[in-house]
Amino acid sequence: MYIEAVPNRNSPPAVLLRESYRDENGKVKKRTLANLSCLDPSLIDLMRRHMKGEKFVACGEAFEIIDSKAHGHVEAVLEAMRRLKIAELIDKKPGEKRNLVMAMIAARILVPRPKLSTVRLWRTTTLPDMVNILGADDDDLYSAMDWLLEKQAQIETTLSERHLRKGDAVYYDLSSSYYEGAQCPLAKYGYSRDKKRGKRQINYGLLADKDGRPICINAWPGNTSDTSTFMPMVKKIREDFGISDVILVGDRGMLSSKNIDELREKEHVKWITALRSSSLRDLVEQRGIQLGLLDERNLFEFTAPEYPGERLIACRNPLVADKRARVRQELLSATEKDLIKIRDRVFAKRLKTAGQIGLAVGRVIDRRKMNKHFDLTINDGHFDFQRNEESIASEAALDGIYILRTSVGSSKLEAAECVRQYKKLSQVERAFRTMKMVGLQIRPIHHRLERRVRAHMFLCMLSYYVEWHMREAWRELTFSDEDQVLKETRDPVAPAKKSEGAKKKASSKKNADGAIVHCFKSLLADLSTVVRNVCRVPSVAEANQATFTMTTIPSTNQQKAFELVKNIKL
Repeated sequence: MYIEAVPNRNSPPAVLLRESYRDENGKVKKRTLANLSCLDPSLIDLMRRHMKGEKFVACGEAFEIIDSKAHGHVEAVLEAMRRLKIAELIDKKPGEKRNLVMAMIAARILVPRPKLSTVRLWRTTTLPDMVNILGADDDDLYSAMDWLLEKQAQIETTLSERHLRKGDAVYYDLSSSYYEGAQCPLAKYGYSRDKKRGKRQINYGLLADKDGRPICINAWPGNTSDTSTFMPMVKKIREDFGISDVILVGDRGMLSSKNIDELREKEHVKWITALRSSSLRDLVEQRGIQLGLLDERNLFEFTAPEYPGERLIACRNPLVADKRARVRQELLSATEKDLIKIRDRVFAKRLKTAGQIGLAVGRVIDRRKMNKHFDLTINDGHFDFQRNEESIASEAALDGIYILRTSVGSSKLEAAECVRQYKKLSQVERAFRTMKMVGLQIRPIHHRLERRVRAHMFLCMLSYYVEWHMREAWRELTFSDEDQVLKETRDPVAPAKKSEGAKKKASSKKNADGAIVHCFKSLLADLSTVVRNVCRVPSVAEANQATFTMTTIPSTNQQKAFELVKNIKL
């Protein structure tokens, strides 16, 4: 039997099931057994293939899946690392330790966990297969961390060669993370940015380029002051990186007067920072700076004898001013309510001596830092208070106002551009948020040895370096604002505004093509649904039977994410 298509004039051809036979005279003839024209073409094709000898079975009987591992998110991260030449950055020569470091960097982006958990979790993905570390355990990871730490200086120098240029602005800031335990010599009690009372902590300083890429990181004892870490970083930039002409940008708590005096002695080194609140207040009161000019424009430039050779740029953000006024009023009202309660207790003679009254009042005043705004009268058996309106008005006059100080000449940077450069410090703060919290989870720190703590932080920095480039590549798929040109041209003092495209994405939760908009982590989670399956033929029962792999076909949005990662460039 066979299937034959017979032309049918202007109509579709007739599809007939036929067989051949010989008549009485031995002549070959054919006869029609059935008309198949009404059947689906795919079914006709199956019948034709069956008649040619092919065998068909149900899908469940053809093969079985013996292993499934998440693959898509691993492929995306490793592709980004290939584009960024992370393997060559770590070490020119291939080897087991380089593979382990590559895997730890990728795992920190995918599912950040302690090292033992990392080994367990990455076995649910294709990461060990793709990086060739199938038999690795947590001891191997610790050994690779020690090996990586020896290469930190060279890797950071290479990153500086990639991204820092003569005359560029560089950004430096310090943060801290709490420490679990008491063994590490870096773990000390200090000012906790995590608001973890009673916890030792470790400080770390991060240097970033003008676009926010991390260049180097250094760990410090938890009781180290911000200002004492700044000059060692300047030395590193000049001596280790070989860059002498640079603009250093740091916040008001980083560049102390002593640091600035040292910077003045270094040729070609410029800086941008802001005045502390006390210095700002002194400057306004002593010099009578005309802050009324900020009612007509949101920034103006001036000089002062107290800051020779520097430019001062006064700025005012009205939204910040309104917020501070509102918060201050709430704190004043809350403090007054508590003080009234104390006055009632004194009147009821539950508090009698001046000492008892003073202790109670001190607890209330210190809780909200409002002591400067109240005049207090405390005697044995008597307590009264009233607001210090002069102090409140003096503070209110400076709401939303900040003054930048810089040694960069106006021929190199205009006042507005200086403000814009200073505000880019927020990119370093974003790096800290990503490294500390839901992103790379640098905290809490458990490592006992100092070298492991330093290696752990360096690993997190390298992971953020990869993630930074992936975030930039995936802007159109995430809630990130794609209009970066607007950021460089808008008013630097006014509150940041999203572009129309970003507003539309935020409101509709969809892209222009109708695809769902993701955050970075949810996009990685979506890619993880691209699975690599190991399959075999169920009828074969041999121990070493052949297997084959089948990978989930990516959706349109997933394929777009893979393509964007492939466009990453150094």
